[in-house]
Amino acid sequence: MAVRVFCDNPQKLLIDIKAAIRSGSIVTWTLDSDGDFTHAVTQWANKAWFRPTLQADRLVFNIVGPTSKAMSKQVYGMYHGRFIEMLLNHFDENFSRATATAMPTANDSVGGPS
Repeated sequence: MAVRVFCDNPQKLLIDIKAAIRSGSIVTWTLDSDGDFTHAVTQWANKAWFRPTLQADRLVFNIVGPTSKAMSKQVYGMYHGRFIEMLLNHFDENFSRATATAMPTANDSVGGPS
């Protein structure tokens, strides 16, 4: 599943999201050393990560799961729903729409041993 955020300036939106997390304006998400996003609430922390990529008209967040076990549907759905919720609560004027694919895309990694 990927979150796709359609906007005029994807690079600026990504910079703004990271700045809001670093400043403490957004407390439910954190950034790791690779620049990936994970949920900050203990129950959900480090169960998955969103890896951002820039495209001309959108910002795409692909989900990355742990390599040790497959991601549950609950983690999968919660991450996508809560991430879009955060975008709507903090950046609603910076994008026109956000979508989530129902199933993993080719660039997603839902975890589990290979």
